[in-house]
Amino acid sequence: MSIEETIREMAQAAKRAAKVVSVLGTDKKNEALERVAQRLLDEAAAIKAENEKDLAYAREKGLSDAMIDRLTVSDAVIESMAKGLRDVIALPDPVGNVTGMCLRPNGLQVGRVRVPLGVIAMIYEARPNATIDAAGLCLKAGNAVILRGGSEALHSNTVLARLIQEALRETGIPDGAAQVVPVRDRAAVNALLAQEGCVDLVIPRGGEGLIRFVVEHSKIPVLKHFKGVCHVYVDANADLGMAEQIAYNAKVQRPGVCNAMETLLIHEAEAKAFLPKMAKRFMEAAVELRGCPKTCGIVPEAKQATEEDWPAEYLDLILAVKVVSSMDEAIEHIAKYGSAHTEAIVTSDYGRARQFLRKVDASVVLVNASTRFNDGGELGLGAEIGISTSKLHAYGPMGLEELTTTKFVVFGDGQVRT
Repeated sequence: MSIEETIREMAQAAKRAAKVVSVLGTDKKNEALERVAQRLLDEAAAIKAENEKDLAYAREKGLSDAMIDRLTVSDAVIESMAKGLRDVIALPDPVGNVTGMCLRPNGLQVGRVRVPLGVIAMIYEARPNATIDAAGLCLKAGNAVILRGGSEALHSNTVLARLIQEALRETGIPDGAAQVVPVRDRAAVNALLAQEGCVDLVIPRGGEGLIRFVVEHSKIPVLKHFKGVCHVYVDANADLGMAEQIAYNAKVQRPGVCNAMETLLIHEAEAKAFLPKMAKRFMEAAVELRGCPKTCGIVPEAKQATEEDWPAEYLDLILAVKVVSSMDEAIEHIAKYGSAHTEAIVTSDYGRARQFLRKVDASVVLVNASTRFNDGGELGLGAEIGISTSKLHAYGPMGLEELTTTKFVVFGDGQVRT
């Protein structure tokens, strides 16, 4: 069977399964998720053995340290995947929720009810944990899902697909409810993006190149997230000890992820007091600093930043630093170079915090907290299928509710339109 035929059969199976999953009760969906969670823990050794094959392939291909970090499945990652599923189990089921009901003058009762989206295709790089997160969230929200992981994660995703489908069969749910594309060939992506008759939404998750490829080639609506150019702005009269902790965490804790800080902005009133100590701590953590002229005047060790640094998503221990004359200048810089992903302010002024929240356009805006909190688990969604930086139909981390839509329901007693 050709790749195109394989993908078409998978899409058709997903569409059939979606009709079943859309009307499953919460208990049945939760039972399936619990079976997957327990299988992850029981078969941890098998998962890690397959993951080692992928890591060897990744090293042979010369993938970056950031990509290898995302690809690695350790005991802690497996436990986190299982916990994520159990967190989803504990969340309320959005399917069937009525979101308001009103009585019209003619006696009609008009409301909206949450319903699944249908069939979701997810295309992503590395991150085998995304296979479990996506399958769990889609199933709980009543959707079928087709998962196309990166070629570098084929062995990991194949063993995870086996565990998922075994759990589905044990629960009486069709295999088509959660499928993993079983080939590395890039042609599978093109074939999947052409299944507009069966697939309702495509969610790409990975580097900017992958996402732009999906957007350009898909015949199906795409939820976009091109890159994460995230800023932390240290305001005048900020608590500099707090600012140091937040900026360090946002850059260093895990630099290869989309919610890591890429540019640090500092009000000129605090620059001389803040930057020397902050720069020393960054450099001790092997962070390369690329600064504006004012930054380089305060921190001689910093390299001179170029125009290409301000919109850069480094995904590495590299940080752009700029001293600004006002909060308005910081907001203008974010508007020009940001990616609508995550932005943070460190400030002691409530009014200025409110102004920053109102003026900055991003899927998550934080006050006195690290950008690393733009994450479905950290924001109470249990897990996430991705972070949307487009505004239709979701903005920010996508959890259960974002994997549903609403339809109108109308109750009458014989009304006709005149």
